[in-house]
Amino acid sequence: MAVIDPALLPDTFVAAFNAKDLNAIDRLFEPGAVRVLRPGEVVVGDGRRAATSSFLALGVPIEISLRHSYVYDDTALLIGDFVIDGTKPDGERVHIEGTATDVARRGPDGLWRYIIDNPPGVEKADG
Repeated sequence: MAVIDPALLPDTFVAAFNAKDLNAIDRLFEPGAVRVLRPGEVVVGDGRRAATSSFLALGVPIEISLRHSYVYDDTALLIGDFVIDGTKPDGERVHIEGTATDVARRGPDGLWRYIIDNPPGVEKADG
């Protein structure tokens, strides 16, 4: 899943997520990439991987619609609407949606990877 155009990162993420392929998802991120769990709370490395794993465990597919892609040199800002909607294997209904604000960087190999995964987007912090 080599991504040579940052605008293709969301679709590539969707394919890996819906295939429940945590390793493929992980390859779409730089090793030190951060994941925003909620405003003011970020995780990296194993924490990022665990957060992704918990969403995969829901067993519900994701859809992402890229709203904007802005690229400057080797950095891209990606804004996309996402929906995780369906029924878990235990019968519980799941519906999570939002507008993510993510940042990607082109590596020395020419491939684009996420460096900031921010599903809450511009959601206000509590307090």
